[in-house]
Amino acid sequence: MKTLELQFVNEEGKTVRLSVDAPRDDVTETQVASVMDVIIAANVFSSSGGDLIAKKGARLIDTTITEWTFA
Repeated sequence: MKTLELQFVNEEGKTVRLSVDAPRDDVTETQVASVMDVIIAANVFSSSGGDLIAKKGARLIDTTITEWTFA
């Protein structure tokens, strides 16, 4: 399972993370940066430390889960 984690800085200077499950396989760094700019400009998310004011980074996380079931 893949998750795209967007990292922003809020007004208090703290990191705020937004996670997107199952992002497109062909998503690019440029697209992610552009979307993050739109999120900041639209001011649609806030945090306990205030509005999101800057991009900090992003990462694509690929998780493999192995599950065992015991009866």
